[in-house]
Amino acid sequence: MEISDLVSLEAIDPHLKASSKKQALQELAEQAAQIVGQPERAIFDVLLERERLGTTGVGQGVAIPHGRLPNLDRLYGFFARLDTPIDFDAIDEQPVDLIFLLLAPESAGADHLKALAKVSRLLRNKPVCDKIRGSDNADAIYALLIEPAASHAA
Repeated sequence: MEISDLVSLEAIDPHLKASSKKQALQELAEQAAQIVGQPERAIFDVLLERERLGTTGVGQGVAIPHGRLPNLDRLYGFFARLDTPIDFDAIDEQPVDLIFLLLAPESAGADHLKALAKVSRLLRNKPVCDKIRGSDNADAIYALLIEPAASHAA
């Protein structure tokens, strides 16, 4: 599974406007609903439920909110870069400006975990994150996200 299997150019928001974690999740749920054909509220509720279990702010300005939904046909990824970092209750207590949302079918099982691991590895790569932070259009960010894994080697 590659990042390109998860995210499409239409699922990139290079200028997400949000002033809080809840607002960011709401905005992402709205965008995701248009692509996956699921109700915005259902997506938002799944994301909030997951955040109640523990933050998905993984550190270094990155958050990977995720959840499982019935009736999804495959895994979906959505990426947003915030112009202004927000408090996301991240484990390192640093504000978040890069968010990769992952939605999976309820039956995804190991594929959901593999996708989370893939996204996490990608966004732990500081040079990649620095390039994404320096990009302000969806095409450039998409290209950085889907670059072959070899180019992300540390």
